[in-house]
Amino acid sequence: MTRSLRLTIAVATAAVAALALSACSAGGSSNGDGTVTDGKLTIATGQPAYSPWVEDNKPQSGKGFESAVAYAVAKEMGYSKSDVVWKRSTFDSAIAPGPKDWDLNVQQFSIDAKRKKAVDMSSAYYTTTQAVVTTEKSKAVDHTTIDELKKDAIGVATGSTSIASVKSVLGVTPQVFNSNDDAVLALKSGQIDAIVTDLPTAFYMAAAQLDDGTVSAQFPADGKGDQFGFVLPKDSELTSKVDKALAALDEDGTLEDLQTKWLSSETNTPVLK
Repeated sequence: MTRSLRLTIAVATAAVAALALSACSAGGSSNGDGTVTDGKLTIATGQPAYSPWVEDNKPQSGKGFESAVAYAVAKEMGYSKSDVVWKRSTFDSAIAPGPKDWDLNVQQFSIDAKRKKAVDMSSAYYTTTQAVVTTEKSKAVDHTTIDELKKDAIGVATGSTSIASVKSVLGVTPQVFNSNDDAVLALKSGQIDAIVTDLPTAFYMAAAQLDDGTVSAQFPADGKGDQFGFVLPKDSELTSKVDKALAALDEDGTLEDLQTKWLSSETNTPVLK
């Protein structure tokens, strides 16, 4: 075999490999419906996945806000529950550039212009609100009104939107800590009675950082919080379909109903009055 022929074959092989990788990266696969597995919708989430986003770390159950939203989107796109396949992924790998082995990923991803350079992001399925996280031993645990909570020692993380929320809603100036972790330590030691942070972070603190943590109340929604969306592979054929499904679920009230069920009623998180 001549040197020029070997070079031609090598270039052709590289081109085929690059084309295959591009097809996988852009839409997840070359299947007719744009999915990684023909006829199936593969959805990824974190390991573990916490309540109230996924109940009992079982996304396939359809229980928990994000699990329920994922199945509602799948149904709107024409996939039955049996056609949904669940996988696990880390948060960072999901938003990194490159091929994916899933069609959608859902684990409280804030819609962000920088992230959109590496992956696709759907329209929003949830806008965060501020919430109160405390412990069962704290005097603030049963305080679900503004008048009650404004008498407690409230902690927030520096640089967060929670500072302005506490000042405007409660009318008090909170204690400011260098980080959420420092605020958690202050709550554990009794230095403060409660922490105000965005609702997703509050749920994480209560479940993972505090032995007896609870999300005792949430602030009235003001529409100014972070917006959560599905992550999809860059230039996915499914992105517009997911957006269309979410628009339909928003219009018919499904998203609001699921939010009420899993982020309010099921978690017993009253809105401050």
